[in-house]
Amino acid sequence: MAPIPYWRLSSFYLFYFALLGATAPFLALYFHHLGFSSARIGELVAIPMLMRCIAPNVWGWLGDRSGQRLLIVRLGAMATLASFSLIFFDKSYAWLALVMALHAFFWHAVLPQFEVITLAHLQGQTTRYSQIRLWGSIGFILTVVGLGRLFDALSLDVYPQALVIILAGIVLASFWVPNAQPPGSNERIPGGFLKQLASPGVAAFYACVALMQLSHGPYYTFLTLHLEQLGYSRGTIGLLWALGVVAEVLMFLGMSRILARFSLRRVLMASFILAALRWLLLGNFAEYVGVLLFAQVLHAATFGSFHAASIAFVQRSFAARQQGQGQALYAALAGTGGALGALYSGYSWNLLGAATTFSIASVAAMAAAVIIATRMKDAQL
Repeated sequence: MAPIPYWRLSSFYLFYFALLGATAPFLALYFHHLGFSSARIGELVAIPMLMRCIAPNVWGWLGDRSGQRLLIVRLGAMATLASFSLIFFDKSYAWLALVMALHAFFWHAVLPQFEVITLAHLQGQTTRYSQIRLWGSIGFILTVVGLGRLFDALSLDVYPQALVIILAGIVLASFWVPNAQPPGSNERIPGGFLKQLASPGVAAFYACVALMQLSHGPYYTFLTLHLEQLGYSRGTIGLLWALGVVAEVLMFLGMSRILARFSLRRVLMASFILAALRWLLLGNFAEYVGVLLFAQVLHAATFGSFHAASIAFVQRSFAARQQGQGQALYAALAGTGGALGALYSGYSWNLLGAATTFSIASVAAMAAAVIIATRMKDAQL
C-alpha cells in the first residue's frame, strides 16, 4: 500500500477552507462596509452559491470523462485567483456581481475533484479522511480569528488583499499535491450515473443536502451583522465563528468511531435535528452568551457530522467512474440550497427580522430530518 501524502493533501484543505473562513463571516460585512442594502448583500452572497449549482457538474463531468482531475484543480485555482483580482478595478454592484460569478465558477470546480483525489489516495483507509479534512477546519479557524482581529485593528478596506493572499496559497498547495486515480476508474457501469442516482434513498439524500444548506442561509449571510448589532465586537465574533469550527474539528477526529457504531441515516438525522435547534437559538437567544456558545458548538453536527456522513454516502452510492459527478452533484445541490438561503434571508431580514428568518431555516432543517426518517432505511446506508 502506497504511503498517504498526508501533509500535501492537508495543506490544500488548509488554504481552501481558509478562504471559506474569510468569506463566510466577512463577505457580507464587507459589502455592508461598501454601503449596500441587506437585499443587495443577499444577492451578492447568493451569486457564488448559484455558480456552485452549475460549475461542479460541468467540471465533474469533465473530470470523470478525462480523468485529469488534478489538472482541473490546478487550473481552477489559478483562474479563481485571477478572476477575484478583478475586484481591485471597481466596487460597483454590477462589477462585484461579475467578480462573484467569475471567481466562484472556477473555485467551485476545485473541491469536488480534489475530494476524489483524496479518497483515491486513501484506498482502504477512508476512515482517515476526517483526519485530513480537519486541517481545512484549522485553516478556517486561523483565518476567522486572524481577520477578526485585523479588521478591528485596521479596516475592512484591506479585505480584498487578504483574500488574494489566501487564494495564492491554494494555487501553491495544488501544485504540491501528487495525482491519484480511484480504483476501477475505467470500469463502465450499465446506465451510468443516472442509474446510480435512481438507487433507493439517493435522490432523497440529495434533496436533504439542499435543505440543509438552505437552512444555513441566514447563518452564513447575516450572523456577523446580527451579532454586531447585538453589541459583540468583530474580534469576539471571529472567536465565536472559530469556536464552531473547533467543535467541527473535534467531531472530525471522532467520526471514524461514530460511523463504525451508527448508520449514516442516524448520523444524518441527528445532524438535521440539531441544526433545527441551532437556528432557533441563534435567532431568538443570541444575546445570551451561554446560549450563543452552545449554539456555536452545535456546528459539530450541522457541518461536521453532516459533511463527513455525506462524503461517505456519496462514496458508497457511486462507482469509481461516477465519483466525480456524485461529489459534484453534492456540491451543486449544496450551492442551490445555499443560494436560496442567502436570497430568502436577504429579503426577509429587514422585513421579518432575525428571529423569523432563522425560524424558517429551522423548519427547512427539520423537513430534511423527516425526509431521512421516512425515505431511507438503515440497511441502505
